[in-house]
Amino acid sequence: MTDVRILHDEADLLRANDIFRTAMVGLPHLGDLGPGEITELLEPGRTLGAFHDGAMVGTADSTGGVLTLPGGARVPHAAVTHIGVLPTHTRRGILRALVTAQLRDARDRGDVVATLRASEATIYERFGYGVASHSTSWEVITRRAHLRGDADRPVRLVAPDPDLCARIHTETLGQRPGTIDRSPQWWAFRRRNGSEHPGYLALCGEPGTETGYARYRPVDTGAWFTSGQRTVVVEDLVADTPATFAALLRFLLTLDLVDRLVFTALPVDTALPWLLTDRRAARQLSVSDETWLRPLDVTGVLAGRRYRGSAAVVVEVVDDLLPENSGRYRITPDGATATVDDAQLAVGAAALGSVLLGGVRWHQLADSGRARVVDPAALADADDLFGWPRAPFAGFWF
Repeated sequence: MTDVRILHDEADLLRANDIFRTAMVGLPHLGDLGPGEITELLEPGRTLGAFHDGAMVGTADSTGGVLTLPGGARVPHAAVTHIGVLPTHTRRGILRALVTAQLRDARDRGDVVATLRASEATIYERFGYGVASHSTSWEVITRRAHLRGDADRPVRLVAPDPDLCARIHTETLGQRPGTIDRSPQWWAFRRRNGSEHPGYLALCGEPGTETGYARYRPVDTGAWFTSGQRTVVVEDLVADTPATFAALLRFLLTLDLVDRLVFTALPVDTALPWLLTDRRAARQLSVSDETWLRPLDVTGVLAGRRYRGSAAVVVEVVDDLLPENSGRYRITPDGATATVDDAQLAVGAAALGSVLLGGVRWHQLADSGRARVVDPAALADADDLFGWPRAPFAGFWF
């Protein structure tokens, strides 16, 4: 019998952290933590432990915050992370017990959605999580890269400062769907686990009213002075407007002794190549799933987002893990309401999570068998209703 409970004792929290890192195999352990340090890295009351025969064998935790829906509404959100079960106790239903307890706890707290970053792509769909956004990485060959037009916003260098980055990120949260805030615990992890090179921080805007920043560092510095491929990695780029993005890009392109810039996380609709006179100076390196979204309150999240188009569609949602979410919803450009009308489309919780932010289209779900189509004419209407001009994007991992 698996017993899942919220952890409060510091020794239990330390054990949970070790269990997670053991389960992940490739992540380094944090080493010795002083008294009270673990509580700075975990939000109180949100860490769960799974116990088997009295011993902790699994864990999961989350932090609270907000997520931006299409239309700009921000809803309570659980950022789920640190899920792991010891390799000696996998495939015994412990993960299911952990995740179910975590989802119910988050729902009871008033969280409308939960999101996570998946270490494996085959695990979380069965718990109602669906891929809702993607992240791209890009390289820019600096000798070929020249910006179109002007980007005259002031950019200055300062010492790396997580507190300053945290303030700017919070103050510049935009309206792009999928945007989430970064918790104090996320920043605490960043302070503790810096890269080998401390890196550099470029700010855009006047002191106190910055509109964005770029945090960057060199890699493979052992042969820096003789290499023909000196690379700078842009690990974190925050920009509240296209003008801020262009100004930071112009600054990065002026760095001496740099042959190649690598941007680790940009939205799929980034303007990067279009800003360059030679768009082939920029090359997309990868596209990866970013946000896995799980509806916790279907009524609340459907009512919170905005819709486009001019038609109306009745969607049936079937949620086996949280049956209270199951029901039919009439969705129009004016909003979403519960209904008893016959369904035109039917989906599970994971499929609904994928389309909620506008980054996945209904016809993709139908073509892959993840949406049941009762009325074929409703498919195009649903695509119009749920579509959004900006691709969803969060821009960081947790």
